[in-house]
Amino acid sequence: MQATVSRYDGETFSGAVLTDTGVELPFTVHAVADTPVRHLRVGQRVRIETTGSGAELSITKVEFGTRL
Repeated sequence: MQATVSRYDGETFSGAVLTDTGVELPFTVHAVADTPVRHLRVGQRVRIETTGSGAELSITKVEFGTRL
């Protein structure tokens, strides 16, 4: 799924993204731990992997770039 970074804290490596469907989802350091992501900026497009659905939807991975 594609999203846009809406918040990011470079000290804790946590933040939130706004999905293309308009849902804001928070993420923790665990979502970037096994990726090359070390810095994000507000407005940056990212690719995310999620688990769950509805109110239980959560981000498991944040990566650079987008898939076409």
